[in-house]
Amino acid sequence: MNKKIRLMIFSSMIILAFVLLIFSPPQAESEGEGDLVYYIPVEQAVERGLEAFLNRSIKKAEEEGADHIVLEVDTPGGLVDAAGDIAKLVRDTTTPTTAFVVGEAMSAGAYISLNANKIVMMPGTEMGAAQVIDGSGNAASSKAHSAWLSRMRSAAGLNDRDEKYALAMADPQVDLPDYGAPEGKLLSLTSEEALEVGYAEAVLENREDLLAFLGMENAEERVAEVSLAEKIARFVTNPIVIPILLSVGSLGLVLELFSPGFGIPGIMGATSLFLYFFGHLVAGFAGWETLILFGIGVILLLIEIFLPSFGIFGIMGIGAIVGSLVLSSYSTSYILLSVVIAGIITVIASIMFIKYVGYRGPFKKVILTAQTKTDQGYVSNASRSEIVGEVGEVLTSLRPSGTALIKNERLDVVSEGGYIEQGSKVKVISAVGSRIVVREERLGSDD
Repeated sequence: MNKKIRLMIFSSMIILAFVLLIFSPPQAESEGEGDLVYYIPVEQAVERGLEAFLNRSIKKAEEEGADHIVLEVDTPGGLVDAAGDIAKLVRDTTTPTTAFVVGEAMSAGAYISLNANKIVMMPGTEMGAAQVIDGSGNAASSKAHSAWLSRMRSAAGLNDRDEKYALAMADPQVDLPDYGAPEGKLLSLTSEEALEVGYAEAVLENREDLLAFLGMENAEERVAEVSLAEKIARFVTNPIVIPILLSVGSLGLVLELFSPGFGIPGIMGATSLFLYFFGHLVAGFAGWETLILFGIGVILLLIEIFLPSFGIFGIMGIGAIVGSLVLSSYSTSYILLSVVIAGIITVIASIMFIKYVGYRGPFKKVILTAQTKTDQGYVSNASRSEIVGEVGEVLTSLRPSGTALIKNERLDVVSEGGYIEQGSKVKVISAVGSRIVVREERLGSDD
């Protein structure tokens, strides 16, 4: 009996262990194990090249199944339009986002950070000073200013942040003396101040602390790398660089027409224009059709040079070139201003070059510039200065022109003024080219 009881107890224990094995909850994994965190740098000026890089990087993070995207922000600001598009990319992604301020998040950088789900700052960093300005560095128009304030307010409201601090960053009329921003001064928050007013969820030292804060200590980390092409695109799409590239490009090609062969000016001009189109192609603003249109414009200008058409081909060529620049740009008004600047610089430099250096270009071979001057030994007719003062006989009456025999040579002559009869004696008084002037030699004359 005892044996049966022991057998029943043993069987019950096995069944109980089996049941517990099946229905017990799985052992929890280490915190964040299996997660993927994607770091995307938001560095330097905010412009269209950065927008293209962030667009590619966020899409790549989503495709690779990232569980969290960290924007490492260190920017002084930049273009309002680019900042607006970047902020939309951050808002539209379904992956949770954190703006990790590792340097400064000023102006457009502050706006981008406010669009992330969380804001974390390193000690000693700051965020703010987001007033919108125009191209000359002055405060923008009231319309643009009002629109920017609305954007800042909306960005603050995305995660229930007090909008008055966002407005104080963009509007110097907001009075916040407790944070060093009395009326007339823009607000910039230090990391501690941002934490105090709820504009930062934490102040952390490094990525390791950030992962711990996010509860993803053991997550896999990946960093979005900026490719060489994107670096070039970010450089050449900078608003300051564009007019410089166009000026060097147009000036270099024009000066090449004034220089023999194909040299440094032509190489510099072609390289500058190549960089302009290459950068805008990489950034996604230009297509191959813009390059084709530019090439057509150059061909039309060459046709105008070699086959003058009263300016028709020239005007069409300039229009095609300007059209290709406009189509490849992100801002029509800005590219037109850059074209005007480049045109003025090119015209002034070309005039000075011709004035002080002279024309020595390839078209010099087809342009007649040589002169045949008398002091260089060139004459249009044979000179007969040796017969001046000689006396001869008129063979035909001079009325006033005719023929005379001078030094046994029949010559066409013209009288000094009046009629001279045949057989009269005449004296040569001048011989300029083919014109020989004679005067009647009267008996007893002193001449």
